[in-house]
Amino acid sequence: MPPGPVSGPGVWYGRELQGRSDWIREFAAAELAELDAAVRAFKAGGTPLEEISPATFVLPTLGATLAGILFELLSGRGFIMLRGFPVARYSREEQAIAYLGIGSHLGAARSQNAKGHLLGHVKDLGLDIKDPRVRYYQTSRKLEYHTDSVDLVGLLCLKTAKAGGESFIASSMTLYNEILARRPDLLPALFEPYATDRRGEVPEGMQPWFDIPVYHHHAGHLSCIYVRQYIESAQQHFAQARRLTRAQIEAMDLLDALLNDPSLHLSMAFLPGDMQFLHNHQILHSRNDFENWPEPERHRHLLRLWLSPPGGRPLPEVFAPRYGSVTPGARGGIMVAGTTPRVPLEAE
Repeated sequence: MPPGPVSGPGVWYGRELQGRSDWIREFAAAELAELDAAVRAFKAGGTPLEEISPATFVLPTLGATLAGILFELLSGRGFIMLRGFPVARYSREEQAIAYLGIGSHLGAARSQNAKGHLLGHVKDLGLDIKDPRVRYYQTSRKLEYHTDSVDLVGLLCLKTAKAGGESFIASSMTLYNEILARRPDLLPALFEPYATDRRGEVPEGMQPWFDIPVYHHHAGHLSCIYVRQYIESAQQHFAQARRLTRAQIEAMDLLDALLNDPSLHLSMAFLPGDMQFLHNHQILHSRNDFENWPEPERHRHLLRLWLSPPGGRPLPEVFAPRYGSVTPGARGGIMVAGTTPRVPLEAE
């Protein structure tokens, strides 16, 4: 555990940011022209989408800007919204090229599921979350606050819902300080292992769950990894998984109560073309339930990236069972036997 409260730009309150726009960055006309040229050049070059990189998606001036954005994600506030990418102007393949190309300047794309998807589709597929193989992003259900199993997560909005679907984020650093101030007796429980369901995506030789603390302090960095819905799913489905203690349950209850406090979290509604990037080690995110339009072609649809930057923070070995490795630039994501990284252009 840290010796006291955490400090720095990663500690922020939603009530202070809600009326501000300094966390939103609009693409300039020259940047959009540069992106367009990069999309056309990559498409003409014939390189597979799985191999996109800064060398094959060249951004002479925007690339330097993205390096600054990466610093803000890893060492600053931990999130940013890029606004104004004209998604309607492009085909699905071109949308994917642009987003993967931008992402390549932030980190290496990682597989988001057992199918090897380097480009995820956040879309209601009409699946039942009671199926232990189904993940919440494949439904219209509300997502509780959580982190994804990678350093950075990005979302590009293609189409919005008829109603709902708002995004909420909160600083896990601020939450730590709040728990320290209110219930320091519960903090040790958050540094104990929690069994978390893999939802059927089990790497070779591993259990169908992994054990990891919600908080971990390592090499001067406090990191958070938390998915309560999957922690509770592990308790329900796996009798061999370690049982939660009363203190662990009470600590999660307090964590969730704080996350749902409007003074702590920041809410935002996506517009088509918005790109949200988050640093999972210091940001928790959630989503409201949503109602889709009756026409399938208008359904809410976001593209997702999981990225591992080579300059990512040191992580302890306890992350390895989930991240596959703790080597910056080559960690995170989901790989099981037979997984081959690929880029699907439609939801599967």
